[in-house]
Amino acid sequence: MSERSAKSRKPRPASPPANAIPPPQPSSLLMPMARKSSQDRPLLPKSPPFRENPSGSTGKSPPLPAKVFLYELPDRFTYGVIREHSAARGGARAADVSALKYPGHQHMAEWYLFADLRRPEPERARAGSPIARVTDPEEADLFYLPVFSSLSLIVNQGRPPGTDPAYSDEEMQEELVKWLEGQAYWKRNSGRDHVIIAQDPNALYRVVDLIKNAILLVSDFGRLKPDQASLVKDVILPYSHRINTYNGDIGIEKRKTLLFFMGNRFRKEGGKIRDLLFQLLEDEEDVVMKHGAQSRESRRAASQGMHTSKFCLNPAGDTPSACRLFDAIVSLCVPVIVSDSIELPFEDVIDYRKIAIFVDTASSLKRGFLVKLLRQVPTERILEYQQEIKEVKRFFEYGDPNGTVNEIWRQISQKLPLIKLMINRDKRIVKRDMSEPDCSCMCTNQTGVISTL
Repeated sequence: MSERSAKSRKPRPASPPANAIPPPQPSSLLMPMARKSSQDRPLLPKSPPFRENPSGSTGKSPPLPAKVFLYELPDRFTYGVIREHSAARGGARAADVSALKYPGHQHMAEWYLFADLRRPEPERARAGSPIARVTDPEEADLFYLPVFSSLSLIVNQGRPPGTDPAYSDEEMQEELVKWLEGQAYWKRNSGRDHVIIAQDPNALYRVVDLIKNAILLVSDFGRLKPDQASLVKDVILPYSHRINTYNGDIGIEKRKTLLFFMGNRFRKEGGKIRDLLFQLLEDEEDVVMKHGAQSRESRRAASQGMHTSKFCLNPAGDTPSACRLFDAIVSLCVPVIVSDSIELPFEDVIDYRKIAIFVDTASSLKRGFLVKLLRQVPTERILEYQQEIKEVKRFFEYGDPNGTVNEIWRQISQKLPLIKLMINRDKRIVKRDMSEPDCSCMCTNQTGVISTL
């Protein structure tokens, strides 16, 4: 090596010791832009300010709440759906639709999120909400579309036989997308910073391809294609439990039944396993298998059954998820999950192996396998399951001030870094016609489950 080149080389800094604390890195994030007056505000939306990450904290600083703008949708997408639901069941048409009560059903997350955003901001802050509602869309990180898409699906189910339906869920969906595509903030980032709830697996089925860029709030991915939804982009919601919460302590003294199930025996698609399980289990000792549709009487019977059973069977429904899992959790009845493609809510904070037993479908259909497995579980292990369930039960209580609703908002807030990435990426990506659907993020569970105990 020449003398000249040797002189030009700089000495390499010594490597820090393994236990050295790395120096703090300068933040590349900008603080929020100052809010402009309405006179200075442009007619079209600007690029949103990129704030300190509102979904997490750095160092010891508390996380900033994500700023959410609530769209004021036309009544036909919110309270108007409640009115149509009531009218289909013989109710009088109310002059003030906002006074109507949202009817109870298993996909009520749309109501709880809507109601949460409409309550006073100090009240939400006191409950530890990870979001803050803003009235200026220029300040928003996220835009929430409060459509009652799941209720819309069941409006006509209550009509007397032989009557012509005056309401069309399909028309509602198409009108919603037409309204949404006229919004400047939807068009600004192709909807990527929008949040749309479609909790019932069939909700918004007709238009999902037109809204798939948004964060979708769903119960599972059973009827969604890989290019429409994924765990990375979207959020899995728990069903709203339909039976009474068990408020007693852990224990098995009053739980005389080994395994309990009550629900519709005959389902489509993945839910066909229910009938097979009925055939295997209905004559087993200490096992209760009851066929029953949703009704007040059925819910009372299900409450009694789950509150007096050690284990509750949770097979797949028409799609991988079903409401009985969440009924079991609030009953302190250890769930036995037989659904190979199930996705579960809040898995970043809940280890479901600690609160449920997973059995793969093939094993569950072996005669005697399931009952033998459960009879071998010692009392101490059942009590451990119950204690773990009790610790996480608040995550499945929509009415708890620091329960399901706060956790849903936290899950949504965690999507913000991805949203920013996708928005910036879209600006430089060349759009191409593709023969195969584009699944550029983690796909859903298609591999089955590992049986656990």
